[in-house]
Amino acid sequence: MPVYSLNLKVFWLLVAFLFTGIWCLFVTWRRDGVAQGEGSCPENGFNHLQVGFKFCLVFLLCYIVLRWCGSFPRRHYGPPCSLSVQQHHHQQQHRRNVLETYYEQHIRLSPHVLGHSKAHVSQIVGELIKVGKAKQHDGGVTFRGDFVQVGSAYEQHKINSPDCFDILVPLKMPQSLKFEPLLKENNKESVAPILQGGIMCQVAAPKKSEWVKTYKQFNECFCAEIDQKHQLSSALVLRWFHWKIQRCLNVIRYHFEERCHITLCVCDEKLILKILPRSDYVCCHISMSVRLIPAFHLGDSVFLTAQPWNKAFSQDSINLDIYWGINFSKHEQRLMSWFKDQAPLNSCHLKCLQIMKGLRDLNGKTLRPFVYSQWKAILSSYVLKTALFYLLLKIPVEQWDDSLLMERMEDLVLFLKECLEKQRLLHFFLGNINIPSFISLPKVFKEAQPVNLLEGYGPDILDHASFQLLNFWIQMPQILRMNASPRNVPRESARCKHAMFN
Repeated sequence: MPVYSLNLKVFWLLVAFLFTGIWCLFVTWRRDGVAQGEGSCPENGFNHLQVGFKFCLVFLLCYIVLRWCGSFPRRHYGPPCSLSVQQHHHQQQHRRNVLETYYEQHIRLSPHVLGHSKAHVSQIVGELIKVGKAKQHDGGVTFRGDFVQVGSAYEQHKINSPDCFDILVPLKMPQSLKFEPLLKENNKESVAPILQGGIMCQVAAPKKSEWVKTYKQFNECFCAEIDQKHQLSSALVLRWFHWKIQRCLNVIRYHFEERCHITLCVCDEKLILKILPRSDYVCCHISMSVRLIPAFHLGDSVFLTAQPWNKAFSQDSINLDIYWGINFSKHEQRLMSWFKDQAPLNSCHLKCLQIMKGLRDLNGKTLRPFVYSQWKAILSSYVLKTALFYLLLKIPVEQWDDSLLMERMEDLVLFLKECLEKQRLLHFFLGNINIPSFISLPKVFKEAQPVNLLEGYGPDILDHASFQLLNFWIQMPQILRMNASPRNVPRESARCKHAMFN
């Protein structure tokens, strides 16, 4: 419930005006009494009353002028006033205390719960991949190697709850076929925002005649012909992948029947593996969702990912079924590991990213559904992570100590605000000539044109997002206090009977 706070400036103005009016009335009545005693005309009292009110009006105008003149900022040529420095320090400490409390109650995850959840997910997905590799036929798409753990749960910046995970499932094509990634052309006038970093992938055979003789079935199941060229279709690969995982799940379901209930579903065209624990086999009793993402390896740990695109931001002239995402998770993890070795032991860089994601989600609750979808897309987790990457290379490593958390948070907010105002935030890996030397990329991505992650959004939308971001940061203590109720997510387990599945 909002609490009214007294505005002292208005209060003392009203008090001064009230006492001045009372004094003028007193003087007027006194003169009326004297005039009546001397037999003067009673109209003089009314004239004195007018003079009194005029005096009050003049006093009020003078007060307003003095306050208006005093509202201009004064330039200090000497050292700052110690009182103002103390007030600023007290205010910053108060903001940090509120933020730390919210971080502990709503954002930070228990390492125990997260560690066990990852272990359970790894065993189940591992069994799925093992069955998939044993039951496959040559001539089409097949499983390749082991699965790859990606996303915030494995990069130590997951927030809210340890129940969602992202897994890349590497696939491979027939050996004689070759990938030819086609990056977006910069001279296109109209670009859908969701396709920033998205590419098309052409498939080439040693001879054109082999498409009819050898790869006819592959072409019909996984490719779309555009301008007489064979484009690998992410939509068709997703359809086959769903069918393949469902068959593998039917094989392993009985093995885990007494321990957990496993189902496969499609949410927003994403393939989700639902894991519901039974009895005490999962110590933390958390229902987990695992997103399985089919991917093709392009070299140097770069993957093409088949993903559904957000059709709310699509354009009718763009066929989204042939576009693929590019995953640089291994390079991101390498950059984070390098920075962790250089930074202080209590570095706050991951904490800043977690808090920024939490504040974004909290502010989104106050927006209308369509505005929220735009807000979440503009300040997506990948955009926030990209902004952090640039700041990690810009700010000296020793200044990422946890004692400077508020300063680094302000740097992140102001950097994002500047990017939104300029309508420009470049992809950290695609076409970045200043990328650290220890990160190696395939030549096609290293020499690519820079990709603006904010391209395609209107100036009004970005300006509104900039205003929302800055306003929320300024009002952050009040907003966090209004959302201070702790979440109902297990923090720590009293005892753990099963560290892993037996």
